[in-house]
Amino acid sequence: MATPAGESFSEATGEAVQTAAAAVRLVLAIADATRRHEQRRLLGQERDWPKRAVGEVSEDVKRLLPPDVSAALMEEVDWPFRAQELLALREAGVDLGEFLPRLGEIAVSVRDQVAAKSRETPSSRWERVVRETLPAGPVREALVSAPGWPELALAMDNLEGRGVNVREVLAAAYDEALGVAQVVAAGLGASVEPAVSQDAQESYGPLTTGLDIPRNLNLSNRVRALQQLAISPSDNQRYARWVMEAMAGRDREANLLLSARKWPLVAYRMAKMEAEGKPVREHLKHLLTDTSWAAGPDGQLGARLVQAAAEALRRPVGHAQPVKAVNTAAARATSTTVDPTGPQAAKGATPAEPAVTAHRQAMSASKSGKTR
Repeated sequence: MATPAGESFSEATGEAVQTAAAAVRLVLAIADATRRHEQRRLLGQERDWPKRAVGEVSEDVKRLLPPDVSAALMEEVDWPFRAQELLALREAGVDLGEFLPRLGEIAVSVRDQVAAKSRETPSSRWERVVRETLPAGPVREALVSAPGWPELALAMDNLEGRGVNVREVLAAAYDEALGVAQVVAAGLGASVEPAVSQDAQESYGPLTTGLDIPRNLNLSNRVRALQQLAISPSDNQRYARWVMEAMAGRDREANLLLSARKWPLVAYRMAKMEAEGKPVREHLKHLLTDTSWAAGPDGQLGARLVQAAAEALRRPVGHAQPVKAVNTAAARATSTTVDPTGPQAAKGATPAEPAVTAHRQAMSASKSGKTR
């Protein structure tokens, strides 16, 4: 008998919260082990407060952790031991008012990722993988929009389950598909290049330097734009939360940034930085240390905030001065963005080939002797 959709959702939500609580317990155990080590090293002894721990830290946990996570944590049989660890940390000088909110952020991130994965279908998951693996262009778009895409996604799921590196298969298949597209286009006397959308043209420049922008980018459809940039709903929500935190006290301005037409491009930059291990949230703090974006017509504030966010993400952490204005013409001449219209898009490729990103160029270079 099939499980009702409502029950499945509740089960997935419960699993996500329990996993988040487990992450909290893990961090607490690590912090307590560190505390014990330092006390042994410096004092030659450890100190514990098991009897009064639960009563003294319960209110802090309820107040400073998300309600669902704190409830799950305190329902576990090992809660008295976790409470003892928290009290020991506080008595050792750790400020729980700062420590617990950071712990809550970890828990929320774990909870959201588990919940998102439980909701993810093979189609949505493999569309994200395809967009992460293959360069922007007609071949990639044709693959994820094909009528048989759900069956293709299931096939990739089955291959992965058997131990196959599906990303490598996709990369190899891309070369073959690109050759087919070129042959078909030549036979029809047409170019394989798709029309470049207005959004793609207007996005090219400093805002997207180093990013792989689809030639048919459609910013008028927020959901579709995020899909094109391989940003999941949970990732987008997390980046939005980071912006709200970085602009605390300026909620109106933060919401203008999040609702701006080009917000998906800012989120795309944040996703790339996060994947590279860069401290995105630290960079976003520049939005309040430099509020030059506030000067100007109110009707253009959203656009200025998009530019300010892009500059904040480029500016070194701790650098309080504004980034020097970028010369757009010079940026176009040196940009690594895939230029939809200019000669940069075809550098190192035949006119009929779509632009290939660096990781694909390296792969193609390894296949010596293979020509089209």
